[in-house]
Order: sequence, then C-alpha cells, then structure tokens
Amino acid sequence: MQTPGEFVREQVTTVREKVDRVAGSVAETVADAPGVASVSSSVGDFIREQRSAARVSLRELARTAGVSNPYLSQVERGLRKPSAEILASIARGLKISAETLYEQAGILDRRSGNPDTVAAIRSDSALTERHKAVLLELYETYVREHRASSQAAPPAIAQAVVQTTNPPSKESA
Repeated sequence: MQTPGEFVREQVTTVREKVDRVAGSVAETVADAPGVASVSSSVGDFIREQRSAARVSLRELARTAGVSNPYLSQVERGLRKPSAEILASIARGLKISAETLYEQAGILDRRSGNPDTVAAIRSDSALTERHKAVLLELYETYVREHRASSQAAPPAIAQAVVQTTNPPSKESA
C-alpha cells in the first residue's frame, strides 16, 4: 500500500511528464509553422553540448537551473532566447562560467586574442571549466600586455637607434 506522500509524488511526476509532452509538441508545431523565425541557436547548441559532455539530463539541468523542462528544451533548439539571469542559472547547473554562456549568446564581447587559440582552449575536454577560465584569462592578459609593449616599443627602439648612430660627441661629454 502506498503512503500519501508516495501517491502525491507519483501523481506530480505523471502530470509533469504530460505537461512536458504537450509543451514539447506545441513548441515543435510553432517552430514548424511558416513565417516563424527561430532565435539564433548557437547558445542552445552550446548548452546542449555542455550538458551532454557533463552527462546531465535535460530534466536535471532544468531542475538545477530553476527553469521548466520545456523552456530549457526550447532554448536548446533555438526557439527561445534566454535572459542573462537564466543563462547564469544554466551556467551554474552546468558548472561552467556564466561569462562563457554570455559570450555564446552575444551578450559579452568575445575575448581578445586569436579565436583559434580561444576555441582550442574551450574545446579541450581534458580541462575543467575552471582550468579553461584561468587559461583564457592568462592568455588574454598576455595578449593585452604584448599589444601594450609592442605599441610602446617603437619610441624606445627609435631612441636606441639614434644613440647608436649618433654617439655623443667628445665635445658634449
């Protein structure tokens, strides 16, 4: 015999599954309708890739991010454009930096430096999200300092060239 708590849990689960199915079919119908433009799905694709890599189900991520399962599904399929707040919640659920999702969504500018280097760091599955963030920060710092030193170097080089080509005369010494 079921306890009242078990009965309620079972009923809630059944209702959630039905709502998820109906919402999913409605979203698919809307997406397939002519004239309905889909939102850029690059962030959705990225979220799906990160979720798969972390081996987290759609339902688990929706629960930890505090969003509904159908909404998260629509975000992944590019039917909805999540707010910065929702992206931060999803990032917490995926255990990645919110900055990464902001960049994917176009909310934040991409990091400076070579895009191939940034992509290589981000795609390395041997690195944790924390390691990726640290490496990207170090790389960005290096690029910024290199730019600053290369812009400051020409006057210093020019001064050195002037001193070697025009050594001080004995008269001025």
